[in-house]
Amino acid sequence: MLKNRQLNKVILVLFLIGMIIISGLGIFFLNSLNSLHEQIQVGQVIDLQSLQNKTIAILVIAGILFAVVGITVVLFLSQYILYPINKLIQSPEKLTEEEKVTNRMLKTKNRGETQNLENIFGIMTTRLKDRLSEVSTQKNQMETILLHMTDGIIAFNMTGDIILINPAAKKFLSIAPEDNTFEDIFKKFELNINMEKIIYLESWTSTEQRIQVEDKYVNVFFAPFKNETDRPDGVIAVIQDITEHVKLDNMQKEFVADVSHELKTPITSIMGYADTLLEGAYDKETQEKFLTVIATEARRMAKLVTDLLTLSRYDNNKKRTQKETFDLGDLVKKCQDKLAIEIKKKNHKVNCFVTADVPPVYADKYDIERVVLNILTNSIKYTKDGGEIKIYVGFVYNDAYIKVFDNGIGIPEEDLNRIFERFYRVDKARTREMGGTGLGLSIAKEILDKNGGSIAIKSVVGEGTEVVIRIPTKQ
Repeated sequence: MLKNRQLNKVILVLFLIGMIIISGLGIFFLNSLNSLHEQIQVGQVIDLQSLQNKTIAILVIAGILFAVVGITVVLFLSQYILYPINKLIQSPEKLTEEEKVTNRMLKTKNRGETQNLENIFGIMTTRLKDRLSEVSTQKNQMETILLHMTDGIIAFNMTGDIILINPAAKKFLSIAPEDNTFEDIFKKFELNINMEKIIYLESWTSTEQRIQVEDKYVNVFFAPFKNETDRPDGVIAVIQDITEHVKLDNMQKEFVADVSHELKTPITSIMGYADTLLEGAYDKETQEKFLTVIATEARRMAKLVTDLLTLSRYDNNKKRTQKETFDLGDLVKKCQDKLAIEIKKKNHKVNCFVTADVPPVYADKYDIERVVLNILTNSIKYTKDGGEIKIYVGFVYNDAYIKVFDNGIGIPEEDLNRIFERFYRVDKARTREMGGTGLGLSIAKEILDKNGGSIAIKSVVGEGTEVVIRIPTKQ
């Protein structure tokens, strides 16, 4: 059936070629007949022999042309169409196997290319996921760091709008929800600084400012940040709480001033009385009076210097505590006996109560004695003549305690938080008159801290003061 189809195609092609040649000859004959007709009309003589020869020549040429074209077409069809078809028909199994191999190769190639594309897309997808995961992790880390930073951070863009802020910054600067720009936040502090100065005149202006917000002090450091093209892209503000630093600085200044004043007062008295004695002859009574003042002021100055040296040793950890086991009740009674003269002078009623089974304490005995003497001395000084002082020694949990009650002048509530500061006095003039240095309670607290103990004071003005000392027992 396939052969018939191919043969029909060949015959059809030859037929078309023959029709083309016949059409060409027909057109030629028509032109010749028209030419002959014109010659007859004009009366020209027609050479029939010549016409016959031309016709024969044309037929011969047409036959040759038809034969050449036909042979050429047949050879072309048989070489490029019929032969492959016959070969395919004659060897169908072989061609099928070749086709299978070819198809298999094509499929393998396509499968390989597809697999490569899948691998590439898989790698790209994995890398993209890793990158997104890394960016997300970095973002979470940054947010966590900013959230828990003790310093405040605020970032502004070039127009002054906030692009990042953490809770610490809102707290330090008391930023309201409607404060969204650089001007909104810092204009109320009247700072001599703005975005333009920070970005473009960084080396010419101060970029660090100290701000007081209510009762706190903060230090704000401004710095521009740049983009990937090294051009200014905004400003970042770092806020640090320096309240404690300011307080310590003020305390240090006050401490130096107090030490200078405390040393200057006795030195001035000593120099004044000494110069007076040197100016002329005085009777023995006057000389004794002046010398008594000089000796008193000298002892006061020596005590002040001793207290300062004690505090210095504690501050520099040069004071070594020599802990031992001792009975706290006996120590308190001995301290009461040492102060018997001062108690008698002011006609105080002092009672000491020691509860049963108070275990021995483990601390530096000399230091604890100094603390007890200091507390009892203060109670005696600041309780009016004929007053009452009660001392209790007991035990609670793992600590032994000493409670000292008096009905003295008391301490104002606003001063209770500062009584352990160095040189702090509720009534400086009266304290100085009574011979106090303003360092006793500071030293007492340092001693108890070194020995693992504590001290607490409660007081009401005009009613009295309660002091509680806790000291660890030997375990």
